[in-house]
Amino acid sequence: MKTAQLSGSVRSNVGKKDAAEARRAGLVPCVLYGQGEQTHFAVKRIDIEKIVFSPEVYQVELDIEGKKANGIIRELQQHPTKGTVLHVDFLELSATKPVRVGLPVRLTGSSKGVMAGGKLMQVFRRLNCVGLPQDLPEAIVLDITKLKIGKSIRVGAIDIPGVKFLDPANAVVVSVKMARGAVKPADDDDDDEEEA
Repeated sequence: MKTAQLSGSVRSNVGKKDAAEARRAGLVPCVLYGQGEQTHFAVKRIDIEKIVFSPEVYQVELDIEGKKANGIIRELQQHPTKGTVLHVDFLELSATKPVRVGLPVRLTGSSKGVMAGGKLMQVFRRLNCVGLPQDLPEAIVLDITKLKIGKSIRVGAIDIPGVKFLDPANAVVVSVKMARGAVKPADDDDDDEEEA
């Protein structure tokens, strides 16, 4: 997983009034939990929004007035109309405890089916996974080069060492559908025989 650094200051008071004051000062109230005691702290809104409004999933290296910890964003509260970040819950990571996270799906290569006029359908943009923090990749990269019209890649066909997928094994992640004007190449059958 990609890493990002974030520094914060400890919040002595944790009531609504204190949280509102922190927000007015351009800060976002946060809490870190998961390993021992909870830590209430605040970070600059600009810094946290760079991490939150990104397609990447980050492992965040936190520095809370000298206390170092690694965490991931577990829950997020946003303003209902403005979309600004109001509160963030961080789950502290441990090298020995598996963690659940949604990883982005990235496609590489040029599909044979798409080049023949088929339509690429990406059903999942993210997949739910469980694994130790050090085993989790930045993204799930799928090579679609061999994907022909009518073919798909299912969750059960994806193999990443140390990572278990929580989505159903038969769920289609990406497929190539027949489109109007698509031509099924004549050598498709020959390719299948060679692959077999």
